[in-house]
Amino acid sequence: MVMPFLSRRPTVPAKDGASWPHVIILGGGFAGAHAVGALRDARVRVTLIDRNVYKTFQPLLYQVATAGLNPGDVTMFLRGLSLKVPNMRYRQGEVEGVDPERKVVSLNEGQKGQHEIGYDYLIVANGATTTYFGTPGAEEHAMPMYTRSQSLAIRDRIFSELERSSRESAYMHDKLHVCIVGGGPTGVEIAGALADFRLQELDILYPEMDPGTLQVTVLQRGGELIKEFSPHFREYAAEELEDRGVFLKLGHGVKSVGYDHVVLDDDSILESDITIWAAGVAIPDSVSEWGLPQDKRGRLAVDDYLQVKGHPGVYAAGDIAGQDDPLPQLAQPAIQMGQAAARAIAAEVAGKPRKAFKYTDLGTMATIGRHAAIAQIPHVGGLSGSVGWAAWLGVHITKMIGHRNQRAVAMNLLSLYGGTRATHQPNPVVGEVDSLRAAGIFERQAPNRKFGKGARAGGSDDQQAADAAPGAREVSDPVKD
Repeated sequence: MVMPFLSRRPTVPAKDGASWPHVIILGGGFAGAHAVGALRDARVRVTLIDRNVYKTFQPLLYQVATAGLNPGDVTMFLRGLSLKVPNMRYRQGEVEGVDPERKVVSLNEGQKGQHEIGYDYLIVANGATTTYFGTPGAEEHAMPMYTRSQSLAIRDRIFSELERSSRESAYMHDKLHVCIVGGGPTGVEIAGALADFRLQELDILYPEMDPGTLQVTVLQRGGELIKEFSPHFREYAAEELEDRGVFLKLGHGVKSVGYDHVVLDDDSILESDITIWAAGVAIPDSVSEWGLPQDKRGRLAVDDYLQVKGHPGVYAAGDIAGQDDPLPQLAQPAIQMGQAAARAIAAEVAGKPRKAFKYTDLGTMATIGRHAAIAQIPHVGGLSGSVGWAAWLGVHITKMIGHRNQRAVAMNLLSLYGGTRATHQPNPVVGEVDSLRAAGIFERQAPNRKFGKGARAGGSDDQQAADAAPGAREVSDPVKD
């Protein structure tokens, strides 16, 4: 007799699985990974394609960027999904094209020649990418935080600049300014985490530096932060950040970005040694070459069943899917859309009617810092403070795929935020801290810097000079995710 608690699902497909319809899922993010899970009992073969071998839990990337979590804490090996979905196989590659007429996906797998895979059903869930809205200098000098490697680049840059700054003579000491472009949940969360680091750990780890050395500023084009929340919570978030010493520059957009500064739309210049770009995402330009209909924001136009309009068997889910009434590009809509698209395919294969997708709003959450978070939950109300933070922690842990990730994140965040200042032992998760390289770039950028020792920038040709200077592009050039 098989003991239910000691047995596992088979990790190989059924014997007749080779004849089942083939489902290709593009992207292993929230939508793609949950689509895989929803096909576990369907009589289909599933191929999951992604450039990365892991799924990233993006809501906690800011903790990686601020050295609160290990990068492995927020990633899961995609092949591990086959434990519960034995009919899934993973394939690493970059999608170069989709031909909906021939029903094939073209891949770059690092080998010569074009590699094509045929499908019966397709779920496009490869998400969005960072957009700079055409802001001059942003792509060269700003640091996005949309992938794991980008978060690691921010973390290593912060500590490299701290080490470099700590060696300066006291009378020449220059403040380290971090400007965060974008006042949405991501911008607010990383600002709060940096502020907590300054308040709780900076003077212990860098006793030779004044805690005020690290200055954090949030730049927001609109007049309020986190527009997704009610006015009450917008004010609460602003007050909590200001209480932590974060400067808020609201009502001004960014006109251009330089090596150590940003220029606002009123032509004022702010010092910004590290510019973090959290201002929005867009659909990759390559999607427009696939011959699929797109809405005005570039999302794939889908019907009530999440099927791409005019293309039976092709579905879209997550950030890349655009209904007539588009949903926010957040984790929960992506999860539900991925599951719904998979269930629609399972129904088609089984000869059953599909069900129209209906989004269930489970609420919106954001954390501002230590024991301060906000949660808007339908039919329940709003939570803030320590209660909101506990709810935020619980929800984020339960939504992670993988028990190891859940345990690691719970223990690390409780260790990071638990206790008091007297009992907390700072132990940031650091990586490649290369302050020698940072110092070299700082020196080479002297003709283009507007602030700090040796700054000689001036005039209208600053941006062209910054782009041409040695080291200009290597400041924020992480390994591609």
